[in-house]
Amino acid sequence: MAMRSWLFVPGDSQAKLDKAPGCGADVVIVDLEDAVALPAKQTARMLAEAFLGRHAQSGGDFDRWVRINPLDGPLWREDLAAVMPGRPDGIMVPKAAGPEQLQALAGELQVQEPRNGIAVGATRILPLVSETPAAALGIASYAAAALPRLGGLTWGAEDLSAAIGASRKRDERGLWTDTFRYVRAQVLLAAHARGVLAIDTLHAEFRDLEGLRRIAANSYADGFSGMLAIHPSQVPVINEAFTPGEDEIAQAHAIVNAFSANPAAGALQLDGRMIDQPHLEQARRLLERLR
Repeated sequence: MAMRSWLFVPGDSQAKLDKAPGCGADVVIVDLEDAVALPAKQTARMLAEAFLGRHAQSGGDFDRWVRINPLDGPLWREDLAAVMPGRPDGIMVPKAAGPEQLQALAGELQVQEPRNGIAVGATRILPLVSETPAAALGIASYAAAALPRLGGLTWGAEDLSAAIGASRKRDERGLWTDTFRYVRAQVLLAAHARGVLAIDTLHAEFRDLEGLRRIAANSYADGFSGMLAIHPSQVPVINEAFTPGEDEIAQAHAIVNAFSANPAAGALQLDGRMIDQPHLEQARRLLERLR
């Protein structure tokens, strides 16, 4: 299935959890971390497990993920024990310090999966890899890390901004400043080098749908697979931006067909322009995404 829009839903809000399945998101992330105050953590765990159970893997039309609390704190093991009976499709890790830290999570999943009737290795991991300066400097290490559960990479600007004391994240043109552009590029390259999903960060101004439309279109054009969302109104905008248009699909088919008809060719002319092997690879990837 497509995994274009990744919608955060506060784990302690029954009303928002009830609305989430109708939002059209490809992935619903039940948030046990930033969106939930400490006194409400246990309530959020119970609501999350119930939500996962109501929308089981066999019948849901969206993936069900859970953002647990950071692995350097005391809460994440309780989060995991509470939600694994609901058989989530994946676990999002906030403030990930690097591939080595994720091994503790992988080990706990190895124990929890058979306890809950889940095939060992089925639960994927998506780390937020940029939320401290040290983590941001180590993003490239994910490309070759021994993490068979790794489903993708994503990043966040808010925590990193606070950590470095940045008073802005975008310039007067609305573009990421150098630090955040560097982090974003590292996430994109490391994800593609590893062969996993590259998920772009959220657009915090959730009422600015026109701005989101531009940002999401640029994200898709840059090579990201999808984008985080914090409000249901953002979901259709993201889905549209990350869905190839008819002209794009037709062009991809034309490129593949041209090389199929000329298998010995390294380069060809198509519609008045030269195409070569990188164009072919890009066309195949787009068509594979559709399948």
